Amino acid sequence: MLRQLTHAQVCVTDQDEALEFYTEKLGMELREDVTVPELGNFRWLSVGVPGQEVSITLMAVPGPPVFEEETRNQILALLAKGAAGGLFFATDDVQGSYEELKGRGVEFAQEPTEQPYGIDAGFRDPSGNHFRMAQLR
Repeated sequence: MLRQLTHAQVCVTDQDEALEFYTEKLGMELREDVTVPELGNFRWLSVGVPGQEVSITLMAVPGPPVFEEETRNQILALLAKGAAGGLFFATDDVQGSYEELKGRGVEFAQEPTEQPYGIDAGFRDPSGNHFRMAQLR
């Protein structure tokens, strides 16, 4: 049976840009950065929140033979609209985190807002993925 979630995948348009954003702006740590020449230089790139075991795989949107070019372009279009991502992060101080991340250049789609479950805010990565951070009750 399943015993642990190890990775969650996020599609990105540029792995180097994503790595810089997730490590330098969000403060995550690099976990894995492996290029496999036998698979057409496929790059396995993952980051994670320090002290947490789950990693986020920053996956380039593949073209042929994985996806036809038309499908790849549709995925990229969804990414640009913010319709393809969805990670939720917890913080002890959403207002403080918002101010710090905004100061580092993170683009917010929603400022901290009171919700029935706590206070949350929404932000995007350079690929267009939309994420939430919340200070839960």
